[in-house]
This record gives sequence, C-alpha cells and structure tokens, in this order.
Amino acid sequence: MKKPSSSTASLDDVRRGEAGVVPLRLAWMVVGLLWLAFFINYVDRQVVFSIFPVLRRELNFSNQQLGLIGSIFIWVYSLCSPVVGRMADVIRRERVIVVSLVLFSLATLGTGLSTSAEIFLFWRAVMGVTEALYAPAAMSLIGALHTGATRSKALAIHGTAQLTGITAGSWYGGWMAERAGWRAAFTWLTVAGLAYAPILWLRLRKLPEVGLGGARGRAAPADIFRSRCYLALAVAFLALLVMLWMFYAWLPNFVYERYGLSLAESGLTGTLYLQISSILGILAGGVLGDRAVKWSPAGRFYVVGLGLLLCAPFAYLTLAVRSLALLKAASAGFGFFSGVMIANNFASAYEVVSERNYGLAAGTLNMVGGLAGGVGIFLAGKWKDSVGIEVLMMWGAAGAAAAAVLMMMVVRGSFEGDRRRAGMTR
Repeated sequence: MKKPSSSTASLDDVRRGEAGVVPLRLAWMVVGLLWLAFFINYVDRQVVFSIFPVLRRELNFSNQQLGLIGSIFIWVYSLCSPVVGRMADVIRRERVIVVSLVLFSLATLGTGLSTSAEIFLFWRAVMGVTEALYAPAAMSLIGALHTGATRSKALAIHGTAQLTGITAGSWYGGWMAERAGWRAAFTWLTVAGLAYAPILWLRLRKLPEVGLGGARGRAAPADIFRSRCYLALAVAFLALLVMLWMFYAWLPNFVYERYGLSLAESGLTGTLYLQISSILGILAGGVLGDRAVKWSPAGRFYVVGLGLLLCAPFAYLTLAVRSLALLKAASAGFGFFSGVMIANNFASAYEVVSERNYGLAAGTLNMVGGLAGGVGIFLAGKWKDSVGIEVLMMWGAAGAAAAAVLMMMVVRGSFEGDRRRAGMTR
C-alpha cells in the first residue's frame, strides 16, 4: 500500500506501523472482524459453567473436578500464552488468529463428545492450548494498527466481545442443557467457529504488512522484564483475575444454590448484570484512557489503578449480601470498575514495551493473570463448603486494593525511565 501524501491523508486518517501505513477505516474493520472471533472464543469456554449440575449427574463430576474444569483450562492457557505470544511477534498475526479459531472449535467438539470426567478435562486442556493462540495475536495486531489516539478505545471495543460472550455462553449453556442437551450446545458452537474461520481468513489475509510479523527486525524478549511499570501492571492484573475468574466459574452456581433459581436463570443472573456493567465500564474506560494519556503520559496506568481499587469492595459485597437484588447491584458495581481497568490494561503495557514485543507482553500478562485465576477457581471449589467463597473473595479483594496502590506508586517513579529503556519517545 502506498503511503498517502500530506494532501490526501493526515495522521488522524492513518495508523503508522514499522513497515507502512494502514487507513483508519481498515484498522477499525479489523476490530470488528476480531470482535466476532473473540465472542465465539468466550462462548466456547464459558458455556460449561452453567451446566455444572448436569455434569454432576451425567458424568459424575465431584466439586473438586468441577473446579478443575476452569482451573485446567486457565492453567494450560496461561502457561502457553508467552510462547504463543512470542509467535505473534515473529509470524504474521492474522495466520495465528485464524488457526486458533479452527483449532479451538474442534476442541469444543471434543468436549461435547466426552463420555467421562477425565476425557472432558482432557479436552478442556486442549481448548486451553488452542484458545491461547488468539488473544496475544489479536491484541497486538490491534495495538499496532491503532496509535495512542485510538488505542484504548479500539482494545476496549474488542474487549466487549469477551464480556458479551461470557453472558451469552452462560445463558446458552443452561438453555441448551434444559432443551436440546448439553452435547448439542458444544456441537453448534463448533459449527459456528468453523463457518466463520474462512470468512475471517479471506478478509485478514489482505492486510498490508504493517506492524505484523514479517518486516520487523530483531526483538529482545527479555526487555519487557526490565520495565518496573510492566511488572507492577502484571501484579495488578493477577489480583483482578483472581476475583474475576472466581465469578466467571462459580457465580452462576452460587446463585443456583443460594437463591434456588433454574439453571438458565442462574446462568443469566450470574453473568448478565456483571457483564453488561463491564461492557459499560470498558467503553467508558476506553474513552477515559485515551483522554488520560493527554493529561499525563502515564494516564492509562492511573486509570487501571483506579479501576482496580474501586472494583475490589464490590467483589466482596456480591457474595456477602443476602438479597438477590443487592447481589445484582454489587456485581454491576464490580463489573463497571473492573471494565475500566480491563479497557486500559494491555494499552498501558504497550506504553512501556517495544512494538516488537507486543505479542510477548500480552501473552505474559495472560499467563500471570490466568495462573492466578486458575488458583482462585480451584480453591473456591475446594474450600467453598469449609472456608466459604465469601471469605476467599474478601481476601482477594483486599489483595487487589493493595496491588492497585502499589502499581500507581511504581508508575509515578518509573514510567519515564521505562520508556527510555524501551527506546520509546513521545
């Protein structure tokens, strides 16, 4: 693609990468295409959490094994993330994205064909590997196509697919289990993923080689660990994921057991208010992050810290209250402020690491947060009857508030130095 002259394009009309220029409309089209792929990704992984009672009955799952459904997925997903993130820095990212969509759709089919708890858990591990390919490649592609003027908004809009997919997956799993059977739910998701893969490939393969794996020069992977701000951000992300994945995995079941709703109603209640408010928080956070960076170069980091600090008390209240109406309100509060953080998490990381390491930076964040989330899911399943999930969430919320304060203190003292070490200028 030829570089437009100053008479036909401005810096607001294009997004400049290391190897060329991409029109802004094309950069936004990529966000739209990836939104649907990310939506399918999250419906596939979330649908299982609304059918726990069915899995107990049909495949003889214990509470500990139910906890492992989430933990095995997120542990495998997390451990693979840095490796596949690095792949997104050396291979054209659109190829990694489409391969991921095909493979995790096939893993979804394997999950639906499982005949025992052990086989089911095996396919959840396979899904962890195949879905891990997607996020680092997709987010680093969006980050490379969108500069500081639109980066938070672009990543935020893409992130709403995650939350929409979680809500849809939780409702769809319970609805299908009660009507057509839980196995049919997985089969139809497989069809959707495999049908969309060639459409996605035909559009993404036409992208110019801008900010992608091909013309990139050498990167030093260890450079991201020289950034104190990045490391502090990883700790904050870890703290959020402990709380978030406990909700994703156990809140529908918590509502089912405490308030006696149906499977479909529990799945919807356990996700709808959380995810709608999260979408609003993400959209608001995207706008706020792009504005904050005009006020301060480290503005996105401060928005991340504020979001984490404010969502922590709502996480505890969601499980501590004794009214379904208050649970909905508290989960909405948690969702909104966690969404503000999520909107700026990866955009903040890209402020202090080289573009050549975007994939690795995103993958490492996924690993750190995911491992913590897996621990949270497993411990909630193991100790929910003895310690209580409310107590576990109380400690998680306290840790999150402390992590938010720590990160903002580190950013205040280290941001400019981290940017200089990464060879970045404003």
